[in-house]
Amino acid sequence: MINSSSASIFRILEVKYVTPVTLFQLDTIWNASAPHCTVARKIFPQAHSAAGGKALYLRLILYPPGREAALRGAPAGADQTLTLGQFISSAPLLRAGIAAAAFLLTAWSQWLAPAGARFADEWLRDRFIALRAVATPESRILVVDIDESSLAQYPWPWRARLADLIELLLADGARGVALDILQEKPADAGGDARMVMLARHGPVVLAQLFDFARQPQPLHGGVLAGGVPAASAAGVPAYGYLANHAELAQAAVYTGNIGVVPDPDGTLRWVPMYATFGGKSYPTLARALFDCCAGGAPLAMPPGPLRIPYRRAWSAYNAASAAEVLERKLDPAQVAGKLVLIGSSALSIGDRLATPLGASTAGLLVHAAVLDTLLERQAGHAPAPWPGRWLALLFCGATVALVSYTLARRSAAANVLLLAACSAVWLALAYVIVPHDDDFSSAGPLLSNLFLLAIAVPFHWQLAQQKSRQLLGTLRQYVAKEVVDELLRSDLKDPLKPKQLQVTTLIADMEGYTTHVESLPVEEAARLTTAFLDCLTRPVLEMHGTLDKYTGDGLVAFWGAPLPIADHADLALDAAQSILREVRRMSALRVSEGKAPLRVRIGIESGLAMAGDYGTAFRSIYTAVGDSVNTASRLEQAARDFPHDVIIGAGTVARATRHRFRALGEQRLRGKEKSALLYTLEEA
Repeated sequence: MINSSSASIFRILEVKYVTPVTLFQLDTIWNASAPHCTVARKIFPQAHSAAGGKALYLRLILYPPGREAALRGAPAGADQTLTLGQFISSAPLLRAGIAAAAFLLTAWSQWLAPAGARFADEWLRDRFIALRAVATPESRILVVDIDESSLAQYPWPWRARLADLIELLLADGARGVALDILQEKPADAGGDARMVMLARHGPVVLAQLFDFARQPQPLHGGVLAGGVPAASAAGVPAYGYLANHAELAQAAVYTGNIGVVPDPDGTLRWVPMYATFGGKSYPTLARALFDCCAGGAPLAMPPGPLRIPYRRAWSAYNAASAAEVLERKLDPAQVAGKLVLIGSSALSIGDRLATPLGASTAGLLVHAAVLDTLLERQAGHAPAPWPGRWLALLFCGATVALVSYTLARRSAAANVLLLAACSAVWLALAYVIVPHDDDFSSAGPLLSNLFLLAIAVPFHWQLAQQKSRQLLGTLRQYVAKEVVDELLRSDLKDPLKPKQLQVTTLIADMEGYTTHVESLPVEEAARLTTAFLDCLTRPVLEMHGTLDKYTGDGLVAFWGAPLPIADHADLALDAAQSILREVRRMSALRVSEGKAPLRVRIGIESGLAMAGDYGTAFRSIYTAVGDSVNTASRLEQAARDFPHDVIIGAGTVARATRHRFRALGEQRLRGKEKSALLYTLEEA
């Protein structure tokens, strides 16, 4: 490889004497190995004395501005920008992978996510439950609360008073009474005897508590009552219990479990409808009261945990303090026909739980919510089951398809807004679906959207930036930096797309190039070519022209594309004058060294042309095509018939405002049917 020492963007790649067959092979290899560089070659049919009858072949590599150093430092046959090409070519596969990953995230969240990974889903569902909770009064249930004021009037223990409460409630027409209070040890004999009688003969459900956590020392307090032989997987396994004292347990006909299993975050969302222990199955307190006293059609339910829908706000439940009942201040109409739950909200004897409706809720109200759910199901008011998981997956698929389409066609900000809109739509849909499916992940599609936001949007933004940089790199091969900057400020869409524009084309060539180089050593011929092309190119770029191509010892440039320029004709004429000055200085220097002078021929014409990026998927070039471009080429060729270096067409003369011209008469240009009026610059 022979390189010139000039700092210009032109470098001599090689100079060889080759046969036509070898020339074809060299062109084929070069086009495949360096598609991002422009190549010009010149063949001199005159045989060199040392060439053995072969033609002289001179090939130039024309580095794009800003990339010369990188390309020169690369290994032979390598182009460092191929990394970008490989990146862009792999983009469809990466896009498909990102879309598939987003879709699979939702699928994973619906069917495979462990319980500990569903915190966001449960949090979102809690918000929906709180929003949906209605204040419509529940008329079938009465909650009797041994609250702080009742304990202030009647200090604990309450064994006899519990019997009083139950007797008064049943006397007022309660359908059944359930106690959310354990009586693990005997107390006063009279009160215990009355409770035994009520448990044996009345519609009374006693409480017993099962422990669902494995303990080093399992709980075993009191005597278990009730229970039926447990079928396989007929409930939630328990590992310990606290029950009532033996006499009361033996008398009990109905018992219900008051033990619960909060989620890992401490919130109670599920209740075990049946607990299994010692080979028997025991119902929860609300289920036992329902089975005992609700009446109506039997209700079949799965034995596993029930997600509590918390469909009513706490204020919707009819509640009375125990003191009101004991003092006969409660209207019997508020009791008649109701299922009654007795418990305590007092911190000293009651239990407090976190629920979706509050951070500290009396356990008594949780049992009321479960009982309300059972009654609603029996009445046929339970929400119909929906395939929430499949709806979530379908929505995710639609979102991924939509976003995959827009990512490559819209800005990053627009895609972020689209993802936000899709998330809002899903939140609305999930709000509707939540009551119909206890198991689906409401946060799954949001997780996929977050993935798209964090991965897909930045990826496509980076891809757009890469393409923009490639576009700029392509533009800067042909266009002055100032034109590129203005093109960026103009924010044109697809600036390289072919479009019809008014342009002025300048075509320049060295007269007698073959004569100048045929007797020169190869290295000197290379230096001459590089220096001459410098003289042509610098004025074009200084005058904001677009470099179309090199023609071995000349070039083609135009003004007016890719950005329209009002004074494109004058700028081309300015560049021609500057080229003449550059070539004259170079020629004078050669003459002073005893070498032959140089002359440049320039043809200029203005008119309509189609300017844009032309080519194939393998290689393209930004160029202008049209009659005015062809005419400029014919004018450059016609300059050999005149003593003037610049020949100008009528189209340029009509559009120029800052130059004076001299008419040269009419002449029929090669390939044209009619004669054309030719001009040259007055200054030239």
